[in-house]
Amino acid sequence: MGQGMKTVDFFRKIPTDLTEATALGAALSVCAGLFMLVLFLVELWAFMSTTIETGVMLDTNAETLLRINFNITMMELQCDFAAVDVVDILGTNSMNVTKNVEKWQLDENGKRMIFQGRNREQRDIAHDSHHPELEELHKNGIHAIQIAEADFDQFLSENPYVFVNFYAPWCIWCQRLEPTWEALAEELERINQGDNGQEDTEISIDVDVVKVDCVANRNLCAAQKIQAFPTLRFFKDGKQYGIDYKQDRTVSAFIDFLKQKVELEKTMQDWHPRRKQRMLEIKEHPGCMVSGHVLVNRVPGNFHIEARSKLHNLNPTMTNLSHVVNHLSFGTPLSKDLARKVSHYFPQFQENHPLDNGIFINKQFHQAHHHYSKVVSTHFEVGGMMSKTREVVGYQMLSQSQIMQYDIEAVPEAKFSYDLSPMAVIVSSKGRRWYDFVTSVCAIIGGTFTTVGIIDAILHKVLKAGKQL
Repeated sequence: MGQGMKTVDFFRKIPTDLTEATALGAALSVCAGLFMLVLFLVELWAFMSTTIETGVMLDTNAETLLRINFNITMMELQCDFAAVDVVDILGTNSMNVTKNVEKWQLDENGKRMIFQGRNREQRDIAHDSHHPELEELHKNGIHAIQIAEADFDQFLSENPYVFVNFYAPWCIWCQRLEPTWEALAEELERINQGDNGQEDTEISIDVDVVKVDCVANRNLCAAQKIQAFPTLRFFKDGKQYGIDYKQDRTVSAFIDFLKQKVELEKTMQDWHPRRKQRMLEIKEHPGCMVSGHVLVNRVPGNFHIEARSKLHNLNPTMTNLSHVVNHLSFGTPLSKDLARKVSHYFPQFQENHPLDNGIFINKQFHQAHHHYSKVVSTHFEVGGMMSKTREVVGYQMLSQSQIMQYDIEAVPEAKFSYDLSPMAVIVSSKGRRWYDFVTSVCAIIGGTFTTVGIIDAILHKVLKAGKQL
């Protein structure tokens, strides 16, 4: 049995006595060993590395909705007036989307100051409707004083407390408020004089009620940054005191508001100077950060941010939609683990957000920036040697921006248009199989050994023949 097995021995041995070692053979053996080591290391590196393969095919994504993620800072637009609308070519027209949208009021440094609301629309406010017509109220004199631009600063300096109505004659809400405003002025006079004509200091509300026509005094209203009509603002010692009034527009609500202002001033007399100074510095900055996401149909469309209010008429000449795009992306955000894998395997194919951190300033009124993005689906095949391959869908963007001009009476809008490409990019990471690596190593060893053996035999014969000559 043993002798029979020896007949199939492929690696028969030659006695050492029958072999001859040469200096040439030793040198070629060392070179062969070094050569095999280098090739082995190169092959090992290739085995441990992966190659990126890309392809283009029709997008087979069967989802009907696409998520748009955004975080946009409006520099000169109050959160109360910032409305997000969604429009597409199928006829979808979602006005003032509030679901999954948050608004943060900003200070003058652009820092988040007050959480303005989530999933909330402007609440309805009450209006007085039982007052006589304005002409009848004026029969006993005009009590709500009309102030012109030339007299405005002087009037504020001469009167400690002033409640101002910045209005426009064409504004429907201003027309509705006008009788109430006149009735408020008359009511304050009656409170301050009392029934017997003597001033009652216990309930005295020494506040002057005035109004400013912003059509006739455009420069004044521009200096006050009046964005909507009516804007009701309280002044103390010539400076704005607190934020604009936004509660019910009734005489009783106005009276309660003014009482609180006057009583607060009396209370503040006992405060520490620093606390009093902080209170006086509280005012409303028009900046607003709008963030969140919307779900849209997978068809061309746009979402835009514009100034709108159901309780005001917007001032188109003061609507400034300068903004900063902190972030804009498409698709469901990847988990940290998947984002790390995509970043590791496909560093050159990461999701790109070309509009991120872009600053878009409107240097003139009646204009706004429009952004157009071509969105391409990118399918990443992510996996490892020991894990199952998983497909991750991301989106890449190509964006362009330009300034659009608007008519004088039109309210501008910051528009973000998008169009999805029908083609998708397939990106996969391919690695070598273990048996390919073993085969290559065997080929390196065997091929090098055989080749160097042939070279050794040839050189040995040539050198031997030379010696014989």
